[in-house]
Amino acid sequence: MTIKQNSEVGGAFPPASIKSIFCDVETFSSRELDKCGVFKYAEAPDFEILLFGFSVDGGEVQVVDLASGENLPPEIRAALTDESVIKWAHNAQFERICLSRHLGLRYLPAASWRCTMIWSAYLGLPLSLEGATLATGAEKHKLAGGKDLIRYFCQPCKPTKANGGRTRNLPEHDPQKWAQFKAYNARDVEAEIEIARKFSKFPVPEDEWKNYILDQEINDRGIRLDMELVRQAISCDERSRVELTRVMRELTDLENPNSVAQVKAWLVEHGLETDTLGKAAVRELLKTAPGNLAEVLTLRQSLAKSSVKKYTAMENVVGSDGRARGLLQFYGASRTGRFAGRLIQVQNLPRNNLPDIVQARQLVKAGDFDTLEALYDSAPAVLSELIRTAFIPKPGFKFIVADFSSIEAMVIAWLAGEKWKMDVFAGNGKIYEATAARMFNVPIESVTKGSLLRQKAKQTELACGYGGSVGALKAMGALDMGIAEEELKPLVNAWRSANPNIVSFWWDVGRAAMTAVKERTCAETHGIRFSYQSGFLFITLPSGRRLAYVKPRIELNRFGSETVTYEGVGQTKKWERIESYGPKSVENIVQAISRDILCHAMRRLDDAGLSIVMHVHDEVVIEAPPSVSPEEVCRLMSETPPWAKGLPLRADGFACQFYKKD
Repeated sequence: MTIKQNSEVGGAFPPASIKSIFCDVETFSSRELDKCGVFKYAEAPDFEILLFGFSVDGGEVQVVDLASGENLPPEIRAALTDESVIKWAHNAQFERICLSRHLGLRYLPAASWRCTMIWSAYLGLPLSLEGATLATGAEKHKLAGGKDLIRYFCQPCKPTKANGGRTRNLPEHDPQKWAQFKAYNARDVEAEIEIARKFSKFPVPEDEWKNYILDQEINDRGIRLDMELVRQAISCDERSRVELTRVMRELTDLENPNSVAQVKAWLVEHGLETDTLGKAAVRELLKTAPGNLAEVLTLRQSLAKSSVKKYTAMENVVGSDGRARGLLQFYGASRTGRFAGRLIQVQNLPRNNLPDIVQARQLVKAGDFDTLEALYDSAPAVLSELIRTAFIPKPGFKFIVADFSSIEAMVIAWLAGEKWKMDVFAGNGKIYEATAARMFNVPIESVTKGSLLRQKAKQTELACGYGGSVGALKAMGALDMGIAEEELKPLVNAWRSANPNIVSFWWDVGRAAMTAVKERTCAETHGIRFSYQSGFLFITLPSGRRLAYVKPRIELNRFGSETVTYEGVGQTKKWERIESYGPKSVENIVQAISRDILCHAMRRLDDAGLSIVMHVHDEVVIEAPPSVSPEEVCRLMSETPPWAKGLPLRADGFACQFYKKD
């Protein structure tokens, strides 16, 4: 590989002639990127870009050795800040934020950046550059040994006698490795160009790039954290763990009461066997465990609950201005395009049910742990419920939290043409009451909010929409809420009888996907198009966005029936062949459409000048001045996209001074 040096390229490209740049940076920072994220990583006082590899308009790759004193060519520097020049990178957020710091800017505008990682995700391929190149069979792929080189040059090293006590490796400490590192940097740019070439006949729709740009702007904006609450919560948890461990040790005489193996062995010695100490298992054991064993199990539950991982993550991530950034991953779920959480993992925050959450929050924030422990049964449980409340608006502003009501149930009813359900959504929206009335053949007036019939209908509605049966009801906690096991199958049958069009929709979708793959053709049902093209099964949604399934084929499942399989990241988190079927495809389609509705709503909110600081599943969090009302936000969110005519949308919202569930 020939790598041109900086001295050869100065003045070679008139700025007006540059249309696009593919780029990749190698950096140094004493902060751990995986823990703090790129925004805080690039804030470190010792942060610097070591190498800048780039290609102008897909031409020869060149590397600027910044660590050795070279400078960015003026025309390249100008192009990076020119919004008419499209900048490409793999995980482009990293390059954009690092280059912003290098150029002394707040953040380079996201509007002129594109990301081959997002392109890869759009096509159902791995997010990593290495995975994407291997999956596409690209000729140019990442060079081996890159991780070792990154560890050597990009991270602090331990001082030893052999290295003269230094804490960092520089180019002069190993010129041969440095030359390899430059080749590695150049190869990454070549790999980006190669996968862009491979993907060229499957472009990401321009509308989807607009969604990506908004996502980047939301991540750049970040969300404020109440760091006093965070620090006090960590202190409270440490104190609670010490006390719980002391009591457990007194009761069991175990050396380490935090050890699952030791606690299980102790329980066996005392006549109680269990394969796991997971939450569900402990809950079952507590129903029959005698007094002393029940006390140990309860303490074990509290110790397991006593986790400050999210508070610690907040401490790791928070920037110098008190805001956390980079918490959302665009196209994090490649099968649907839904967003994923990063760093603090906002997509799986514990729910809050405390009626006096303001009081509990004040006690923790004031460090009044004695009163907290006197008033509440479990300090760890309180801390868990307060995690959401660590997100706060900036001074003088408020949060407006708004979400779509029963969005997936609405979408599947709309697609399937389940008219009675659509009428409910268009009317009073009481879907669980209406479902109970149809399932159990009773007047809707007899189904009250706290009634058992409504609870049964809700459980079944949530469990059965995507083909779920008895197992899904059990997983949703039907047995825990008092539904007898012998009732489960009749409940499934009753739900399916009440929703015949949805059941038909599952199998229509399964047949259309099968036809498209088997006959290498196109098939359509319920406004959804299935097509086979160049080794992909594409499902075209009403929005025009396509879901992609890699290398589909027809195989026999464990029941001896034909089914569609494809390649993707499975439950093992590895690239593998995955089996699909009608209801599973429907789940992907419905969740993908729900995601498109969320993006449409966020674009409308952004166009109205409202600052989205976070979103979780189907919920949006806006940092708003006092003049903005929840009703205004909900009105904007409830406008049906032009491609979803006849779909009734309903959003509910409220204002608050810290993030919470209403």
